[in-house]
Amino acid sequence: MNVPPPDDRPTGDMLTINVSGGTMQELTGRTGQRTIEFATPRAKLIEALGAAIREDLRDYPLATAAFEALIRDPEALACWDMANYITMRKLGYNDHGRVHAFVTGASSLAILELLLEGGVRPDLIESGIGDEGDVFLVVLLSTMLHDIGNQVHRAGHEQHGVHLARPIIDRILEPLYPDVFKRTKVRAFILHGINCHDLNPPPLTVEGGIVAVADGTDITKGRGRKAFSLGSVDIHSISALAVDQVVITRGDSKPVLIDVTMNNSGGIFQVEEVLAPKVIRTPLSRYVELRARTRPQGDEQIVSSVRLEGDHFVMNLEDGERASVEVNDSQKRVRDAVAGSLDVHSETR
Repeated sequence: MNVPPPDDRPTGDMLTINVSGGTMQELTGRTGQRTIEFATPRAKLIEALGAAIREDLRDYPLATAAFEALIRDPEALACWDMANYITMRKLGYNDHGRVHAFVTGASSLAILELLLEGGVRPDLIESGIGDEGDVFLVVLLSTMLHDIGNQVHRAGHEQHGVHLARPIIDRILEPLYPDVFKRTKVRAFILHGINCHDLNPPPLTVEGGIVAVADGTDITKGRGRKAFSLGSVDIHSISALAVDQVVITRGDSKPVLIDVTMNNSGGIFQVEEVLAPKVIRTPLSRYVELRARTRPQGDEQIVSSVRLEGDHFVMNLEDGERASVEVNDSQKRVRDAVAGSLDVHSETR
């Protein structure tokens, strides 16, 4: 099904996820801006995020049908619940189930809209396989299913997720793509996004990059994606509570700006460890600006603002000085160390 591109793409902030208020507020329906504020209740949050997703898909009936089928699929629902059980109950992580799927799903569509508006051609279009509607479907399904492999184990969850997602994807795509040849190619893009969302290995497509970056934006207070021991006071737990807001909007020099607001300088750990590598090591590196700043009130400020330039953070310090440091990409260091011990190149062609 060919769907013409919308003529009235929204302008302004595409998506704001805000927890600074501590209570759930209604979804704001202003044209061009969707603001979601949450702490509790979970059901209300999912409802608000679902409304944001449906708004983004309003011009794409095929992607809308896929979304509605996904959120009613018993196997998908069970996968989200079991992924959450392992990550939250057994590992002490934050939500990796339904809430995380909806948060990242909404973020991925906001990023996709801005990329298309900025003239970026996703790989599915560039390859001649499909149109914008197909891209929205691919990005949404791969993002919302990317973490279901956690139900097997956190270790290798990306590859587990590929195998677990296949029957769900096939069930959803079969009535939407009668042509087996095209359906198989569309599914390949979805599986690639699931397999590469945690940069192990890094994604090779624009669509896969969107999944990874959207996953990295889910770092707001109480939703931090770094593992931490419950009840402990360390950099993991502090940084997970230090991010109040993530805004996805149009950039000044690039199509997408991800603007992170912290209530404490400790939040920079979340930005550096979780989000920045997913910008740097994906095809989106050319298209995404990343900024982080602390609120003027709060604790004694050390860093007033941070922006990503290439693979370095440029920081404005409270005393007026400026510092530039390389991003601490721990996954890349581990990969390079393993490759070095085996005397092979870490980047293969």
